[in-house]
Amino acid sequence: MIFRPATEKDSEGIRAVYKPYIDTPITFEYTLPSETEFRQRVAKISAFYPYLVCEDEGKIVGYAYAGRYRERKAYDWSVELSVYLDPEYTGQGLGKKLYQMLMAILARQGIKTVYGAITLPNVASERLHESLGFHKLGVYRNTGFKDGQWYSVIWYEKELAPYDNLPKSVKSIAEVGYLVND
Repeated sequence: MIFRPATEKDSEGIRAVYKPYIDTPITFEYTLPSETEFRQRVAKISAFYPYLVCEDEGKIVGYAYAGRYRERKAYDWSVELSVYLDPEYTGQGLGKKLYQMLMAILARQGIKTVYGAITLPNVASERLHESLGFHKLGVYRNTGFKDGQWYSVIWYEKELAPYDNLPKSVKSIAEVGYLVND
């Protein structure tokens, strides 16, 4: 397995990993975005935050990224994480490894808090977050409607660094770089 930064050229492989989730409540998107949309998403996110892929013999089998939590300036030190794995590669610790690498980079950027949102039920994702030291925040009840059903979302959080009274500005991924194969 190779873990590395995603590039726009990976958009089709990332899209292929994401595709099986469209027909589940794990994502609240109704239709699979185009390859162009995925390329734009990778470019937008990786312009400031880390975006990682996991490859097995040249095939992308998983990915994870951090995205801005909210737009207001006071939220600069918080991000939301996402991870998706090819269904054939779940249960092998790849999601955990991707999250660990992502959080190590985010800590170097100056991020203080990471969040995860999970559509219920999703025992595997809940276990992943709890195994990494995330704490349950609460449940947004019936917050998403998909495939004729309402779904609730549980939110998790994890502190990456102490909260000081004068936090330094968050650095971009370009400023801290990727050191993903540690």
